[in-house]
Amino acid sequence: MASCKLCLLAAVCSLLILTSFIGSTQSASCCVSYSKRRLQCKRLTGYTHQNINGPCDINAIIFHLPDRFVCADPSKELTQRMMKCVDQRKRRALA
Repeated sequence: MASCKLCLLAAVCSLLILTSFIGSTQSASCCVSYSKRRLQCKRLTGYTHQNINGPCDINAIIFHLPDRFVCADPSKELTQRMMKCVDQRKRRALA
């Protein structure tokens, strides 16, 4: 009986440790590389900045499309043009 309680206690402790580890990792929501895919501005719905100062390993611009997210190199001229395009479309929509 005592060994059964000990096994149950060990299982509960293992589960708690595992869930706290899984909850603290955020790599699934980080860009880990840049896409080489060319994007059409009219399909972009927005973008966000990913900073290396947070839990992610690279600086990136995450472009939002209706069905997915695409990671881009923030230092590239094409990325800057796409960001400007999204900003201009949002300004026009507000006017």
